[in-house]
Formats: sequence, structure tokens, C-alpha cells
Amino acid sequence: MEYLNYVLYLVLAIGGFFIGYIFYKKSAGSKINNASEKANRLLSEARLKEKELLLKAQDKALKIIEESKKEEASRRLEINSLQKRLEERENSFSQKLLDLQEKQQKLYDKVTEVQEIKEKIKEIKEEQEIKLEKLSNLSREDAKNLILKDVEEKNSEDLMVRVNKLENNSEDTIDEKARDLLALAMQRMVSSYTVELTTTTIDLPNDEMKGRIIGREGRNIKAIEKMTGVEIIVDDTPNAITVSGFSLIRRHIAKKVLDYLIKDGRIHPTKIEEAVENAKKDISIDIKKAGEEALYEVGVTGFDPKLVQILGRLKYRTSYGQNALRHSVEVAHLAGMLAEELGADVTLAKKGGLLHDIGKAVDHEVQGNHTEIGRDIAKKFGLSPELIAPIETHHDDHPITLISVIVKVADAISSARPGARSDNYENYVHRLEELERIALTFEGIEKVYAIQAGREVRVFVQSEEINDFQTHNLARDIAKKIENELKYPGEIKINVIRELRVTEYAR
Repeated sequence: MEYLNYVLYLVLAIGGFFIGYIFYKKSAGSKINNASEKANRLLSEARLKEKELLLKAQDKALKIIEESKKEEASRRLEINSLQKRLEERENSFSQKLLDLQEKQQKLYDKVTEVQEIKEKIKEIKEEQEIKLEKLSNLSREDAKNLILKDVEEKNSEDLMVRVNKLENNSEDTIDEKARDLLALAMQRMVSSYTVELTTTTIDLPNDEMKGRIIGREGRNIKAIEKMTGVEIIVDDTPNAITVSGFSLIRRHIAKKVLDYLIKDGRIHPTKIEEAVENAKKDISIDIKKAGEEALYEVGVTGFDPKLVQILGRLKYRTSYGQNALRHSVEVAHLAGMLAEELGADVTLAKKGGLLHDIGKAVDHEVQGNHTEIGRDIAKKFGLSPELIAPIETHHDDHPITLISVIVKVADAISSARPGARSDNYENYVHRLEELERIALTFEGIEKVYAIQAGREVRVFVQSEEINDFQTHNLARDIAKKIENELKYPGEIKINVIRELRVTEYAR
């Protein structure tokens, strides 16, 4: 029984397996058929879309091709039109060129014809002159001189009257224009003056500071005077001492030294030496700054920094109490105004006016007068000849260029302004009298005049006693005697004038 049961179970299991297999096979086949149908459907849809996209792409391509063809056609039309225009212009130019060539040839023919006529006229004229010379027995020059002499004899008085009238009218006109020009420049240029003295007063916090400045047995004050080259005057003036010295830069150094020592409070030789070095550095910086400010004020550029440094040294240089740098700046402004009125180079005139006294910055260190020193400085820094001329000739009677004349006039205006320069009246008169007295000590002199504030001495000699050669020696001898017997700032020009007058009377 049990055996039969096992067989039965086995048969049932095998039957169930076959039934399940058949059922699975049918189910899988159905799924495969469904998937295949779906894939076929998707593939057909994709093919349809592909056909639609291809049709659209073909349409776009056709449109692009059509637009390209239209654009190409318009471009061809435009190019053809331009080509026609160019051909027309080329034909027009060719025709004009032919016309010009024809006109040029006609002009050449006329020029040749005129030249031939001139040659014929010249030949006829020469023939006539030869015939006239034969008839009159006079050459061409003799006839010309004869005619001029006849005209001169008959009309000499009228000619002289006309010449005098023209000279007088021109002189009056020139003088009037010159006065107007100078007045205009002087009115436009207004500046204040501060006369430089030979002393500087320094304020002290109290009178006890005087003793500290003097030091034990005067060692401090001696050290200051030795290192700065000035004289320090300690008197009864309350809370003040005086620094005296003819050198403006030395007085400024001494003032800075004393200000530094008074502020520090420690006054001894070592500290004084340190203060002097610091003061010199400060002055050097101030000199450079002064030169740069002068350039900025005048409105010029292009100078070497070392030349600007030399220009700044004029701040500590005076002439008859007038500050040399302020004088140079004023001359530059006046020169620029005069150049503007005369139509000259304004910038060049300003530069010439600013540098005209550059030699005074180092004239105490270099031998020679300030015009020669200034010329050498200008050449050293490679300045142009147009700029060197006013530096060298601004004191000459006959400057060589227009800018030199302008700078000379501007220098004279600045120096002659009331209050610009100070000088004791008695000393001034005494110096002029001494100049005239020295010149009158020589023989053969008729009159002597000291002019231009003592810068020039004009000596009139007797022409019967002194000849032209002796006038040169006389001028040199007077100059040497003035150098030996007088002390004066700057230079003095000696002009010896010998005049011969011959008078006759027709009775």
C-alpha cells in the first residue's frame, strides 16, 4: 500500500510539473508576443518621426538656399553697379588728365613765347643803350650819376626836409608806442617789496637764555660764530639777540641753529655742531623748494633739477637789498608780458627773465662777473643759444636778440621801481661824486656824468687833445682807478666819448 502511495505521489508530481511547464510556456509566449508588438509599434512611430524631421530639414535647407541665391544676386547687382561707377570715374579722370596735359602744353608754349619776346626786348634795349651812348658820348654809369647829381642839386632841400620829417614822425611814434607798452606791462605786474637787511633778530623765551647761549667763558657763542660765519650781538634788548652778517644764507643758518638750540634746551659745542648740520640740510631742502616754486609761479618747465637747485640759491642772495629770486621772478613775468605785446616767444622770454641773474647764485664762489658766470652755467646745462643770449647780454647796450632786449627792459623796470632797492641817500650821492671825481683827475677830459644809479660813467673828452686810440687806454685807466679806490656792488661801465664837430659858414 505504501508503495502504491509513493508511486501515486510521484505520478501526481510529474503530472503537475508538466502541467506547470505547459502553463508557463503559454504565458511566456504571450508576453513575448506583446513585447514584439510593442517594439514594432515604437519602431514604426520612430520611422514616422524621422520622416517628418527629414522633411522639415529639407524645407529649411531649400529656404536657406533660396535666400542665399537672392543675396548673391543682390550682391552681384551691387558689384556691377560699383564697377560701372569706377569705370565712369576712370574715364572721367582720363579725360581730365588729357585736358590738363593739353593746357600744360599750351602754357609751356606761351612761356617759351614770352621768353623769346623778353630776349627780343632785351636785345632792342641793349641796341638802344649802345646808340644812346654813341650819341651822348656817355656810358651808362656816367649818365646815371649825372642824372642823380642833377636831381640832388635841384631837390636837395626838399629831400632833407622830407627825411627830417619822416625821422621825427617815426621817433615820436616809436616813443609813444614804447611808453604805452611799458606802462601796460608795469600796470599789469604789481608786486610788494621787502627790503633785506644785514641783521636778523631772534626772540628768546627769557633773558636767562642769553647766558646759556654765551656759555662758560663764551665757548658756546664762539662755536656758533665760528661754524656759521656770522656775528651774534647780545645787548640789553629784552628777550632778544641779533644775528649780523652780510651773507643772507649764513644768517638763516645761524637763525635755524639758535631756534633749534633754544627749543632743545641743551646748548654745548657738540649739540651746536649737530644743529649746524641739521640747519644746512634744511636750507638745502628750502633752496630746492624755492627753485621749484619759482618755476611753478612763472609757469615754465624743462629745467635740469641741478639748475633748479642753483636757481633756488638766489633766495639767499640780494642786490641793493632786493631779493634776487623775487627780482628774477618779477623780471620773468614782465618779460612774458612784453613778449606777448610784441608778438615774441612768451615762454622763451619768461625763461630768459627767470635765469638772467643765475650767475649771482655762485658769483661769490666763481671768478668773473655774474653775466659771464650765468653764460657758463647755461652752456653747462645745454641750454639753447636763444636762452643763453639774454643771460649774457642783459646788461649790454646793444643786445643781440629781441628776447635779450625784452629781458633787459624787464630787468630795468624791476630794478627801478620805487622801493625795490634801498640805499642810503648820502652814500648814494657820495659814491656818484667819487666816481665823477676819479674820472676828472685824468687830463683831456671835458665833462663826466655818473648815471644809471652809479652803474655807468660817461666821460666826454676833448677831441683836440685825445685821439681815438688814446680813448681806449683812458677807459681802461679810469676803470682800474675806480677798482682800486672805490668799493661798490656789481660792476660799473666806463663809456669814453670822443666827438668831433666841424662847423662852417657860407657867406
